[in-house]
Amino acid sequence: MFTRTPSPAVKGRSSTVILAVVLIAELMNALDASIVYTALPLIQQDTGASSAAMQWIPAAYALAFALGLITGGRLGDLFGRKSVFLTGTAIFTLASLLCGIASGPGLLVAARAVQGAGAAVMVPQVLATLAVTFDGPSRARAFGLYGVVMSLGGILGPALGAVLTAADVAGLGWQMIFLINLPIGLATLTLGRRFLPESRALRAQRLDLAGVVLSTAAMLLVTYPLTVGGERHWPAWSLLMLAAGAVLLAVFVLHQRARTARGRSALVALALFRNRAFTGGLAAQLTFGLMLGVFLLTWVLFMQDGLGLTPWQFAPANIAISVGGMAGATLASRWTVRHQRRVPQAGALLIALTLTGYRLLITSQGTELSFVAAAAPMLLIGVGLGAIGAQLSGLTLGQVHNDDAGSAAGLFNTAMQLGTTLGLAMASLVFFKHAPAGSHGATVTTAFAGSIWYILAALTVMWALMFTLPKPTRAL
Repeated sequence: MFTRTPSPAVKGRSSTVILAVVLIAELMNALDASIVYTALPLIQQDTGASSAAMQWIPAAYALAFALGLITGGRLGDLFGRKSVFLTGTAIFTLASLLCGIASGPGLLVAARAVQGAGAAVMVPQVLATLAVTFDGPSRARAFGLYGVVMSLGGILGPALGAVLTAADVAGLGWQMIFLINLPIGLATLTLGRRFLPESRALRAQRLDLAGVVLSTAAMLLVTYPLTVGGERHWPAWSLLMLAAGAVLLAVFVLHQRARTARGRSALVALALFRNRAFTGGLAAQLTFGLMLGVFLLTWVLFMQDGLGLTPWQFAPANIAISVGGMAGATLASRWTVRHQRRVPQAGALLIALTLTGYRLLITSQGTELSFVAAAAPMLLIGVGLGAIGAQLSGLTLGQVHNDDAGSAAGLFNTAMQLGTTLGLAMASLVFFKHAPAGSHGATVTTAFAGSIWYILAALTVMWALMFTLPKPTRAL
């Protein structure tokens, strides 16, 4: 097990400002990953974007974000987490400006890719800074707030996008969903420069450029076909890319082992994987992302195409998940110090039990299911998601050596991103195979009920993997 190096001492107002700065940055990322969806129709009208371009406006951000997380995490270890955080935030803010003034779809897609790359540099420093700055109960509270922000950002994105677009501030229309990042980003840069403590790996060496190329190429070969392959019915080239990506990942691991054996700095600290809690937590995070990718997509389609609700009509169900998520993360932050892994495990069990009952309602009532019956269980599911989200990160990264905090945070975020991408791809097998695009009514409700079995299987695997996390410190 790793030992920890001393954390920078922060108390009182300084700790509050540090939390605010890094969590606001995380909130910007969480919002921008989803805020664009409600503005897409207006963007298409104003820019004349093609269907392919419309797909790439959100996909360019997600893909660039996934590709850069491993490198972004290591950059913080080597060159200072504060410095790298500020650099990533500056890139993200500048790219937001470019998105807001883009006059055509080409520039908008390119700017979204730069925005995602900036987020990939910025976001790993959030978890790394929390891990190296806070200890004990204060760390549990910090990761609890991280979970609240994640829950809030994921649900506020589409709603905020609708409000900003409809408000048409200064005649800017959809541009405001990007331009709103400018004052927030500038405030984050100003406060971050003044208050964030600097930290880096004590044994920092040169960046592993060959590792950067290999990891980025491997992630591209894996994530690109997973992003677009399903909608194109998995052509041969997508399967070949996946196979090539798997081979390149193996080459990357061998390269990392060789550098480590020679005593040279590697992009990924392979010693992390000797830490049982980190390895198990990383696998649980990957499974968590997969479960979310399948559930959120199929549930939205169930509510809209199965029950016939408009996005605004089922907005209260989205709010229920968000409120539940914030409540779950808040409660979990109070309980984790004592109960450790039992907290996220309880969250997984709560979701599994709720979904089991949810499936019984769907199969018995079908399209006649009332809105209250369809929306109310989302509050409990949100509580479970909140209990898992923040505490899984804290328990996984809690025993990582400070020198490798950035690398560990990059891997942890990559696991979530890759898991979500896998889940979205898996939806084509567990849902769209039974309810092709354009289906409505009973076809959709039956397909969603069937997909719940796969979600329950993922929850079971995730619950079992959590036994690798730290045990409770006291008997109940």
